[in-house]
Amino acid sequence: MNYVLIAIATAVLFTLYALWVRRARRGFVAAYAFPAGLRKKFAEVRPGLSEVHQDQVFEALRQWFMVCGHANRQFVSMPSQVVDDAWHAFILFTRNYELFCRKAFGRFLHHTPAEAMAGQTTATEGIKRTWRIACRLENIDPKTPGRLPALFAIDAALGIANGFHYELDCKPGSGTYCAGGIGCGSGCGSDGGDSGCGSGCGGD
Repeated sequence: MNYVLIAIATAVLFTLYALWVRRARRGFVAAYAFPAGLRKKFAEVRPGLSEVHQDQVFEALRQWFMVCGHANRQFVSMPSQVVDDAWHAFILFTRNYELFCRKAFGRFLHHTPAEAMAGQTTATEGIKRTWRIACRLENIDPKTPGRLPALFAIDAALGIANGFHYELDCKPGSGTYCAGGIGCGSGCGSDGGDSGCGSGCGGD
């Protein structure tokens, strides 16, 4: 009987500790100050963005890291080109990035280019997972969204020429990605036209 009680108590303590760790990691990401010099490095890739627009990009990057944390080691796909550019710039600050990953995720968060993914299914499932988590973080119903989460809206909002531009309701030939179908059971499909997922890379 004592062994049963000890096992139950151990399981409860482990669960509480895991919850505490998860909360602490999310708090760390929410309060993290990106390293000095990162904006300058990012501006080399995106020189046309104002300081206000850079602020928006780095807050969206913060949301991306929150999505990665909430994904709990499941693969997620990046829905924004400009945020991906900021992620690339951050990775170049190798010591800062490694320390950030250790405190935010307890491991190194790898950047996986589209070419290195197992296939389109991986990217599609990843973008659906990103959509659900990003919607939840912004209190948006993923199945009947009234607006786009920041990660899915920022490329179009900033007019990123080679970005992934999403709309809730796409029209054929619009040149945008359909966000409205990502959260539905049918997922986000691509028929070779304009309604693909738009995920250029992912994190695992």
